[in-house]
Amino acid sequence: MQVVGPALTNTEQSSAPTTIPRPAHNISRANISRNALKVLYRLNKSGFQGYLVGGGVRDLLLGREPKDFDVVTDARPEQVKALFRNCRLIGRRFRLAHVHFGAEVIEVATFRAPHGGDEEGATVDGRIVRDNVYGSFGEDAARRDFTVNSLYYDIRDFSLVDTCGGLADLKAGVLRLIGDPETRFREDPVRMLRAVRFAAKLGFRLHPDTEASIPRLAHLLEEIPPARLFDELLKLFHGGYGVQTFELLRHYGLFGRLFPATEECLAEEAEGFPRMLMVKALGNTDARIVAGKPVTPAFLFAALLWEPVRRRAASYCQAGESEASALGLAGEEVLAGQVQSVSIPRRFGTVSKEIWAMQTRLAQTGGKRALRLLAHPRFRAAYDFLLLRAEAGEDLQPLCDWWTAFQEADEAQRPGMLKPPARRRRRHSRRRSPD
Repeated sequence: MQVVGPALTNTEQSSAPTTIPRPAHNISRANISRNALKVLYRLNKSGFQGYLVGGGVRDLLLGREPKDFDVVTDARPEQVKALFRNCRLIGRRFRLAHVHFGAEVIEVATFRAPHGGDEEGATVDGRIVRDNVYGSFGEDAARRDFTVNSLYYDIRDFSLVDTCGGLADLKAGVLRLIGDPETRFREDPVRMLRAVRFAAKLGFRLHPDTEASIPRLAHLLEEIPPARLFDELLKLFHGGYGVQTFELLRHYGLFGRLFPATEECLAEEAEGFPRMLMVKALGNTDARIVAGKPVTPAFLFAALLWEPVRRRAASYCQAGESEASALGLAGEEVLAGQVQSVSIPRRFGTVSKEIWAMQTRLAQTGGKRALRLLAHPRFRAAYDFLLLRAEAGEDLQPLCDWWTAFQEADEAQRPGMLKPPARRRRRHSRRRSPD
């Protein structure tokens, strides 16, 4: 990485922006989305300021390919919409303009300012509930979350504007909040999850001041709507670095706020099946994402909640329920409790329950049940889940080997591999003697 900027210590934050000319940084227009450039050029031609900012600038400086490109401007959302026919305004808490270019969306935000306590910038107990107070470039820079995300690319002269020592932190591999960490985390507790996500993604370490506040304020996540936490969860675990993210979430006491029932199980058996299963599942998800293969939240939730489901099902079995019935009841209860913390859309929760239910059916390899199960739409997910359970230490390898061989066999061979169906016990009723 080639970054050139002012030599700041890790505890300093510059009071005035520093401009880095084009020859002194490594960002090239050739690596910026053509659509993002169109938005920047049109904003500037129309008399507005327009900068590339945030993760796109950060990743370009690190030599990474940005996932998306965000633009910030002094134009109000309605003015942005008037400039672009392909623009849609979204959000109430945080009003944004989305400029659509086919599958690509360029997000355009208006400069934000500190809250004045009016209706458009309301806070409750320090937490931002509305964030539509517009301001200047300098005010917007101070409102950003991390120093490495407060770097602005100016399309007018291709320079870079460093507002608070972000280049120095980028070079040092440090993730640091702008301003007082406790105040910033109270404004939006989701920033704690963002800190973990960026640390895992970039391989950065958290600045000591930022790090110290997280365990103490982790409980604030309970005030965040479960639906919003679902969206954040996908960013955490579907970014290709889920294993590292999981370890950091547990390290800082955040995981238990997202999955309290699972954390309770992990606390009892930190080195046993539950932890290994989740690590294996997250590692499998990371590998699929890197390979460009599809992933589904349903499989993720099935793995994250399996241990609470398994334990609750065992209690139902002891009370006399069949294994299949026990898994069904346990799955319903665990999901009902989980949605109080992180919302799980029905379409994903239903699939997770099917994956759990099929674990019992996979143990039945007799008769024609195996042939019918092989045609089930959830078979592959359930089979992969069975493999993960075996890798995590459960005594299931012979069953996994059988299903692997059964799938690889041709249709003529499969009938010979089936075990005889288990005989059902016949219930004998006493015949009444004739009167």
